[in-house]
Amino acid sequence: MHIIVSLSDQTLTLQDGADRRVFQVSTAAAGASCQQGSNGTPLGRHLVRARIGDGLPPGAVFRGRRFLGERYDPARAAADPGRDWILSRILWLGGLEPSRNQGADVDSFRRFIYIHGTPDSEPMGEPASHGCIRMRNTDVIALFARVPVATPVTLVE
Repeated sequence: MHIIVSLSDQTLTLQDGADRRVFQVSTAAAGASCQQGSNGTPLGRHLVRARIGDGLPPGAVFRGRRFLGERYDPARAAADPGRDWILSRILWLGGLEPSRNQGADVDSFRRFIYIHGTPDSEPMGEPASHGCIRMRNTDVIALFARVPVATPVTLVE
């Protein structure tokens, strides 16, 4: 099993043996960057270091990777219009390439780079995130169900 995220195509491909699934995603509005504070999506080889949200309802709202019992809804969104919503599931990525996406000021894990759900009102297929890989909630739930910790993830331009 392997995940490939293409920033140019704004797609995530799950290759599991002969089975191949392609999802539309939204990566960083700032483009590709591994640098801390860049709001860019890091490139290179990664793996899934943590899975968060198993069994939670669709639209579960995370704060600091914790579910505090809230579910996303339009009223909640109107009350916090500038928020970068992290919903439903989190696949937390760790870089595997020292000095590129691992260590010092380029560490994807310490930058909190995730594959996560986002409100359905957010665009897919175009760069709009703050560095993470955003997916539709139904898609991230389906992906999460198939992807164990240590699954390889490659992010390409």
